[in-house]
Amino acid sequence: MSELPFVTIILPVHNEEKFIEKCIQAVQDQDYPPEKMEILVADGMSTDKTVALLNAMQAIDGRISVYSNPGKIVPIGLNILLHKAKGDVVVRIDGHCIPEKDYVSNCVRHIQEDGVEAVGGPMKTIQMDDKYECIALATSSKFGVGNSTFRTMDGLTKFVDTVPFPAYSKALIEGVGLYDEELVRNQDDEYNYRCREKGYKILLANDVRSVYFARSSFKKLWKQYFQYGYWKVRVLQKHPRQMSLRQFVPPAFVLAILFFSLLALLFSWGWVTLLAFLGLYLGVNLAVSLSISSRKGWQLFPGLVLSFLILHFSYGTGFITGLFKFWNRWNDRDQGRSSES
Repeated sequence: MSELPFVTIILPVHNEEKFIEKCIQAVQDQDYPPEKMEILVADGMSTDKTVALLNAMQAIDGRISVYSNPGKIVPIGLNILLHKAKGDVVVRIDGHCIPEKDYVSNCVRHIQEDGVEAVGGPMKTIQMDDKYECIALATSSKFGVGNSTFRTMDGLTKFVDTVPFPAYSKALIEGVGLYDEELVRNQDDEYNYRCREKGYKILLANDVRSVYFARSSFKKLWKQYFQYGYWKVRVLQKHPRQMSLRQFVPPAFVLAILFFSLLALLFSWGWVTLLAFLGLYLGVNLAVSLSISSRKGWQLFPGLVLSFLILHFSYGTGFITGLFKFWNRWNDRDQGRSSES
């Protein structure tokens, strides 16, 4: 591509009234030529003011188009927008995401100059409500989310398994197809695995930066990571080689607690084993929480301990629940995949 390509920004959203104006404004403020961009939004039947806010912005900026997503979930919305996209490069943004001003231009540059068809970058997780800043810190910690490169590492440009809010070339989308509409969560991981399976490289570029607003309550955090664990089982069944060791640690942790609890009920010495295991986990949790609190503020300590507990238990119990729910689906790999994929 000797000239700047036309770019389509796609946003699947649902009940994003708190963030949607900030997100769209950040997209509008990109330093990429405005005449070379379109902004497509799929609304998953929002019940708040999201659609009204989108319609108001659409009336001012003709580059914005809003579509209804009656399926409500993200992959269906993404596929609706991929059918509408005119761009030679498609950038997937989330309603909770604020891309840096040069996000699009840097994505395009890497695709043009580095011989890649997919690129994303590190994501800084923040919290609008100071009361829950601990959630953002926990989900940016290796103890909280493992070695998730785009969440926990900075200053790196490298090839990776997956990235958030990626830019894809039109050639890649035509080669890989549409998103898997069965996956309420983890659809990006599954799609990026298919990208790599087709031979495409995924670049994590240090100059492609965004800010992501973390969940604003412990209840929402539990629901989010329970769903991550639950739907990761279907990704495992569809693509066993996509999984990494860190994704098995939370369910192994929960199963170990259940096993040691059973021993405690059957044998008197079992209580020693159970308490030792729980004590080891709690000791590590407290140590990490203390370390972060010493740098970010001691008032965060209780929330950090609770956030780590929620991350590990919710993902682990979600994964185990998924194993029971999908026990007979190990040979069912294609459900949810469009015939156009």
